[in-house]
Amino acid sequence: MSPAARRILLGVVAVVVVALAIAVWLVRGPGPMAFAGGPKVALADYKAANPTGAPATLASASLVERGAYLARAADCMVCHTTKGGKDYAGGLGFKLPFGTLYSTNITPDKETGIGNYSDQDFLNAVHRGVRRDGARLYPAMPFTSYTYISDADALAIKAYLFSLPPVHAVAPANTLTFPFNQRWAMTFWSAVFNPDTRFEPDTSKTPEWNRGAYLAEALAHCGECHTPRNLGFALDNREKFAGALTAGWRAYNITSDKATGIGAWRDEDLIAYLSTGHAVGHGSASGPMGEAVDHSFSQFAPEDISAVVAYLRSVPPISSPDLPATLAPPAPALHKDGGTPDPRGKMVFEGGCVSCHGWTGESSISPFATLTGAWAVNDPAATNVAQIVIAGTRRQSEGALSMPAFGNAYSDVEIAAVANYVTARFGSKGSHLTAQDVAELRKQTAE
Repeated sequence: MSPAARRILLGVVAVVVVALAIAVWLVRGPGPMAFAGGPKVALADYKAANPTGAPATLASASLVERGAYLARAADCMVCHTTKGGKDYAGGLGFKLPFGTLYSTNITPDKETGIGNYSDQDFLNAVHRGVRRDGARLYPAMPFTSYTYISDADALAIKAYLFSLPPVHAVAPANTLTFPFNQRWAMTFWSAVFNPDTRFEPDTSKTPEWNRGAYLAEALAHCGECHTPRNLGFALDNREKFAGALTAGWRAYNITSDKATGIGAWRDEDLIAYLSTGHAVGHGSASGPMGEAVDHSFSQFAPEDISAVVAYLRSVPPISSPDLPATLAPPAPALHKDGGTPDPRGKMVFEGGCVSCHGWTGESSISPFATLTGAWAVNDPAATNVAQIVIAGTRRQSEGALSMPAFGNAYSDVEIAAVANYVTARFGSKGSHLTAQDVAELRKQTAE
């Protein structure tokens, strides 16, 4: 090859490399805490209170006790426990557009669990999404968030998991279609989207803010549900916490936007919602958020809940244009007023709902059943209203009220009709769900 041809080839290669680098940068976007803009330092160089680890009340607790707290903060059990199954034994199915993915057994069983995992094996799985046998994990395991967990905290979680009774349980085989069943492809996905770095405190922020950032980003992985996905199915932090559809449920906007986010919520409202799953005038948690409250946030120390609130307050506002800027007031007291032209919605509501929720939406049974002010009924898409009717709420926190599932009692037509009635009567704008919409929602929920 002549020198001129070699120069041309090298020039073309350079252009291609630069173009690929720009494309990766554009697709990957900023990190989850880039919005804060302050200088970051390695954890070992941070001079203020350590934002990682268990709260101060557990400072003298054993490694296993601290690991138990951190495992709850990371909400491990919810995804690794199937309905009616043993805790952490896996088998929960996640329905995706290209098949079903089942969670793995993370009890210390040596044959079907993680009993043979060394400390480094465990860190590789948590931080890098790599199993002991070298196979890649799918990002249903939120390792791109868990990568920020400190080594010490991850190993404390391991110590807790290894203290549990081993359960011999083989997860069902995944049913992913080609090419999504090719685990090796996750090597390239991870290279682009997993920063593989531990949490770095922001020295321009308070210790409370840094603690809240660590809890919300590394352990509780809030963005995995509340942040939209980009073209590569990774989190798009350009729209951080702006809300997204996850597992058939809508995770709402939790930015500081005053109209469609949590900017107008009082601190005590946010604290109540995270601690109990209910805030007066804002509704009750259900679906994946209800599970997160029951198994994770409700177990947080009060100072950790306050730290998460402080962090959420700092997230830049992003408006959700499809949500109303003003929530609807209580509905008319007379049952003949409000609603939809379709009589089926009112019939279903009167037969199965009004005894708890009331005609005005102000429940006389429990504040958890009050509909007035709830995000779900003010969402014109009615996604969560329909899912609540289908699946119920199954709340477990002390004082919480569960709603039974009506998915088997009512047809798709009836569920669409009652969802449209509820949003029209109790929300700012009625929905227009169809039976086909409800059928699609049924397909998306975890098994």
